[in-house]
Amino acid sequence: MVYLSRIYTKTGDAGETALGDGQRVPKDHPRVTAYGTVDELNALLGLLAAQAGVGEEAELLRGIQNDLFDVGADLCVPVAGQESPGARLRVQPVQVERLEAAIDRINAGLRPLTSFVLPGGRPAAAWCHLARTVCRRAERDVVTLLRTEAVNPQVLVYLNRLSDLLFVLARKCNDGGSADVLWVPGQSQGPRP
Repeated sequence: MVYLSRIYTKTGDAGETALGDGQRVPKDHPRVTAYGTVDELNALLGLLAAQAGVGEEAELLRGIQNDLFDVGADLCVPVAGQESPGARLRVQPVQVERLEAAIDRINAGLRPLTSFVLPGGRPAAAWCHLARTVCRRAERDVVTLLRTEAVNPQVLVYLNRLSDLLFVLARKCNDGGSADVLWVPGQSQGPRP
């Protein structure tokens, strides 16, 4: 259980923060950037659930929000060389499998795509698309971190799958794809010679 007795500590006033292992790093360290973007994504999912009305998928979103705290906890503690299984909270393959099952379930009821989908349509779909783009940024931030430090590979897989889920959820929120706004290549270029 997590117990927070104080909200402010003043330990970050000089631009540093503590990782989960106690190590102090600058607040713009790639690890902090990665889990900060995951936190931003989680806040967007909260807005989606609260404002846009995703109906039957609200429980799915709450589960994902919990998973994203796991992702943040995983990223907050650097992977130790000889870490025993279960010693730290790490994202597990079963969490990715749940996303894949949700993607398959939701996608089965969608219209086939005939073009790329522009972000928009219904408000809930637009929120999903915004969350999808932030998820992709979190994924890029993790890739940047991977260039210099070890990261649990399931974190990257989870974020990759989550962006796919947010795409199909956007289509579901657009009346199963019937309210999708499709890309029309060269639409504003005028007639072609």
